Amino acid sequence: MQKYRPFLIIAIVLVAGTVGVFLLLRSDGNNDSSTVSQPSAEPQRKPPADAVVTLEEFGDYQCPPCGELHPTLKRLKQEFGPNLNLVFRNLPLTTIHRNALAAAQAAEAARVQNRFWEMHDLLYENQDLWRDDINPRTIFLKFAADLGLDSGRFVRDMDGEQVKLRIEADQDAATELGINGTPTILLDGRQLRPEVTNPDGIRKGIDYILGHKASPAP
Repeated sequence: MQKYRPFLIIAIVLVAGTVGVFLLLRSDGNNDSSTVSQPSAEPQRKPPADAVVTLEEFGDYQCPPCGELHPTLKRLKQEFGPNLNLVFRNLPLTTIHRNALAAAQAAEAARVQNRFWEMHDLLYENQDLWRDDINPRTIFLKFAADLGLDSGRFVRDMDGEQVKLRIEADQDAATELGINGTPTILLDGRQLRPEVTNPDGIRKGIDYILGHKASPAP
């Protein structure tokens, strides 16, 4: 029996892999990783109204894959409503995206005036307009005006200490978690594998976690 044990273990892992939703666990700075798979014979579950999954995106506003993922995350928020809490973490990859930091500053300056998500959406949805511009701040200022922001305050906040500290805190969090690429998605602190960081994989991950927060149907 001993000599067959390795083959049995491999078979079990392969079966679990075909039916599960795979998540790379990285919580509290722990670099140990494991996978979680969804059992194939669980009772039907309905998430309670107060069940919430927190989706964190470490993103770069100039990153093309981040821009491509943006409509998916926006749609998922509409789909799951209060069951999904979206959090954006700034990780501007300044060595390859020269305008990424300025875009992060614009988003955070808009946050100071309670219009973060509106600016966030404008930056991603108009990425082609500003990503190669020599002075993208003029475009960001136009976005701010379109959102009805106080333009003078917006300009000051872009270079202000509050915005600087916010971006640095997000960058520090990425470093602590070993994240150095964008987009990186975490669901309740569990990092999605790159191969499932796509519309179907993210939706399955949210459903999986919500299912485990729900009670079995009677």
